[in-house]
Amino acid sequence: MIRCEVRGRVAVATIDRTERRNALNAELCDALRDHLAGIDVESVGAVVITGAGSAFCSGAVLARRAADTGGDGGGIEHGGSDSFRPAFDRVLQAIVEHPLPVIAAINGPAMGAGMQLAVACDFRVVGPTAVFGIPAAKLGVVLSSANIARLERLVGPGVARDVLLAARTLDLEEADRVGLVHRRAEDAEAAAVAWAEELAALAPITVRGHKHALVLVERGLTPEAVVELRELETMAFTSDDLQEGLAAFAEKRPPEVQIGRAHV
Repeated sequence: MIRCEVRGRVAVATIDRTERRNALNAELCDALRDHLAGIDVESVGAVVITGAGSAFCSGAVLARRAADTGGDGGGIEHGGSDSFRPAFDRVLQAIVEHPLPVIAAINGPAMGAGMQLAVACDFRVVGPTAVFGIPAAKLGVVLSSANIARLERLVGPGVARDVLLAARTLDLEEADRVGLVHRRAEDAEAAAVAWAEELAALAPITVRGHKHALVLVERGLTPEAVVELRELETMAFTSDDLQEGLAAFAEKRPPEVQIGRAHV
């Protein structure tokens, strides 16, 4: 199940399937996507995704035949009928395109689908027992082009090849060194929520505008994307957020975030 709660201005989604070390199936992917879609972005300023127990997410539940899945919809049917992959792609796209910043609180191993989930998030706060890996080469699985591209952009082509072709697992120190880790904390969830509160206190038009702009840049700067980026600039420079930010700077005080006013 996905446990959902709102703490202040932070929405927290917890993958709670400890008996399978939070391995994902199609239903969990859809539930997480529904949760993200249902967040009130007028009152919430940031999102945290974490795992229950000692693991962030150990991967995906993949079965050789549909009959092996026990009807849970999470397996890969022999011959290519697959309920998990499209559901997984949909939830990753929902994270990437969500208007709010999304932080992964990685409290333990993030393997396979779990590492891909973490990479799709905007930020990663990592606990001391975390490890990262995608053992696809041991399982005969090929990642989607979007997931490969996200990984390569984040860690570089050399490390991406090591993870994907050699199925190598990265410990915390190496993950930090190659750029997977934004912050380290003994309690990843608590640190992620605290950071999310800081993000929620920033100018919402700017934060959402920059996130959307980064998505546009990653997709390629088409003429349409350039026009959209110009519109984002204009929106920010004519917003009340800018006036409040300038006033706060002049008065040497923190800006007051205007909840419910940002639309990007």
